[in-house]
Amino acid sequence: MENQTNLKNQEGIDKVIQLAKEIDICLFSTNIKVDQGESTRPMSTQDADENGNLWFFSDKNSIKNKEIESDATVRLYYSHPSKSSYMVLNGEAEIVFDKQKVDEIWTPLVKTWFKDGKDDPNISLIKVTPKNAYYWDVEGNQMINFFKMLASVATGTTLVDAKEGTIKL
Repeated sequence: MENQTNLKNQEGIDKVIQLAKEIDICLFSTNIKVDQGESTRPMSTQDADENGNLWFFSDKNSIKNKEIESDATVRLYYSHPSKSSYMVLNGEAEIVFDKQKVDEIWTPLVKTWFKDGKDDPNISLIKVTPKNAYYWDVEGNQMINFFKMLASVATGTTLVDAKEGTIKL
């Protein structure tokens, strides 16, 4: 990709929100200073608020919560290969107990992990405040981009609208 687009401030926040909502599932890494992979797990982004903060449900007694209490630095890896959208995000995590926020972002699927639903005593939220990120993103429809790639190979030109760059928040 040759189209480097570095984003900051509101433009950067908007890109984080767009990619986090579009991709949804990330590999959520805690304990990153010494981790060998065992502190990385798939998690679903439940909300990306207007400030770019990302929200996740978590069991209050989980290992990841304990790791966040020891070191709040986290790294999130988002990947959506079929759309050619990717983001690596570095941020600070915070354990939050907020019934109103739980009600706001609750979905029936979350009950899979919390048997008592919204009132489960083990529910906590993780709020990740992004510090910076790097993204790769191909704009447009997947089928159209496939034909653009074929045409690019045939003509020796770049027709796919691909962007990558840093996000500073």
